[in-house]
Amino acid sequence: MINTQVKLAARPVGNPKESDLLIEESATPSIQEGEVLIKTKYISLDPAMRGWMNEGKSYIKPIQIGEVFRAGTAGQIIESNNPDFVVGQYVTGGWGVQEYAVSTGKDLVKVDTNIAPLTTYLATLGMPGMTAYFGLLDTGLPKEGETVVVSGASGAVGSVVGQIAKIKGCKVVGIAGDQEKCDYCVNELGFDACINYKTEDVRKALKTACPEGIDIYFDNVGGEILDIVLGQIRMKARIVICGAISQYNNTEPVKGPSNYLALLVNRAKMEGIVVFDNAANYGKAAREMAGWIHEGKLQSKVHIEKGIRNFLPTMMMLFSGKNFGKLILEVE
Repeated sequence: MINTQVKLAARPVGNPKESDLLIEESATPSIQEGEVLIKTKYISLDPAMRGWMNEGKSYIKPIQIGEVFRAGTAGQIIESNNPDFVVGQYVTGGWGVQEYAVSTGKDLVKVDTNIAPLTTYLATLGMPGMTAYFGLLDTGLPKEGETVVVSGASGAVGSVVGQIAKIKGCKVVGIAGDQEKCDYCVNELGFDACINYKTEDVRKALKTACPEGIDIYFDNVGGEILDIVLGQIRMKARIVICGAISQYNNTEPVKGPSNYLALLVNRAKMEGIVVFDNAANYGKAAREMAGWIHEGKLQSKVHIEKGIRNFLPTMMMLFSGKNFGKLILEVE
């Protein structure tokens, strides 16, 4: 069997290009005692990938030049020399952008496709869902009746944030860049409103949708929208900084909020979140969210593209807004 791998060849400036990546083919390695061989079925595409390509200090070390591109993955055991895993078993992990991977099993999670499709374990029951769950509940600390605003509202994280906020009895206003996405948030996910930032005046629309102000803002985009929201927060508001996708491909320094004194005036707080900090509690979160899925309270939308060689153009869909739902690459 031939193993196709995507590796980082150079650190990009601005938008990544094909020459920043290297696609290599090699023989699939043999497994040793205690190891398993996994056939990759699906690869998770996430905005954080762009940050992992950069040199410099962050919450996780950058991908090294020549290293297989880091990614969340889901696949099936096709060979096993490990008594804890059997051939045919489905697992998730982080073995990166490659067709086959050898593992000792240490970082693999067994998943049950009778409970949910395998793709759901890269979406609502995977890193995006965990980010939403812990970011909103542990950092946002929502209370019934509060107003929650979430940007990137139809995305893998934002859509789950909004749905959990509704489960907790909050008013939810989304921000997205496409009318179809806004309609999906309101009509299918149950948001109270959703603002199309490409066609509406966000400042005015937020004042209309949130006349008493904003208690929690879950930020996935950064930039100008963060600044606008800060101008409309309430006393003791909580700003959850999850991502800043509007800034990731900048060739200039990241644009920070000029309206930050609103935090002082309103005695509010702004806190960053990294999902890996909650790894010890993933099981608890997954069980609760699986229950909500079973009850019909939590939906999961995925957008699937095909072919490992299409990795870069598929990843770049995240930054153009062309994906609708959790973006996943199917390895054929």
